[in-house]
Amino acid sequence: MTRRENALGLARNGQIVMLISFVALAGVFVRAVMFTPIERLQGPAQKILYLHAPAAITALMAFAICGILSIVYLGLRDRRLDKAAAASAEVGVVFSVMVLMTGPLWGKPVWGTWWTWDARLTSTLFIFLLFVGYLIMRDAVIDPDQRARFSSVIGVLGLVLVPFIHLTVYLFRTLHPEPMLIKPSAPSMPGVMAVTYVSSIGVFVLLYVGFVMQRYAVADLQELRDEEMFRDS
Repeated sequence: MTRRENALGLARNGQIVMLISFVALAGVFVRAVMFTPIERLQGPAQKILYLHAPAAITALMAFAICGILSIVYLGLRDRRLDKAAAASAEVGVVFSVMVLMTGPLWGKPVWGTWWTWDARLTSTLFIFLLFVGYLIMRDAVIDPDQRARFSSVIGVLGLVLVPFIHLTVYLFRTLHPEPMLIKPSAPSMPGVMAVTYVSSIGVFVLLYVGFVMQRYAVADLQELRDEEMFRDS
């Protein structure tokens, strides 16, 4: 198969993965709204957890993968790694928008405020803006090798931020609760809620895979087009 055929095949497979993901997401939504009990203290607003937290986890995962791929790219100088890192960064930005939109919707009825400059919120906003700058820089720099090097440096900086954001609830006084499932002690989430929560995380990870597959394919096709235009000029 040619490189173009591989890219088109990857895009089609990505569409299939995304279709499955959206169907699964609808199922998780129905389970969260109709079959998962309402939390006693926070009320119905707590159900935003099943969208907000998985989006946040997947966004940080996307940024971490971008950073890891950036490190490997700096060692191997393989353009495919740069394209994969950029695709992961784009998806991470999309999920971060979801996080920053659903957070205030949950925070207002529970905390009494739309926004507060605590460590978790501020660091999440910072990494979002960092990767928005990453994407803007990629559009601004024309030379592909220079663009890849600059992108990799930003990607590594983002990777450093990911564990810091996770640890903010332990290092600082913050309105955000500590993790409910992945922690040294026993999980503090009831089993029914935990199943919905973990299912939602799985669906978001699947969405991430589908988005990245399609975005990588688009980047590959764009690169092919640019190469053809260069040869014809």
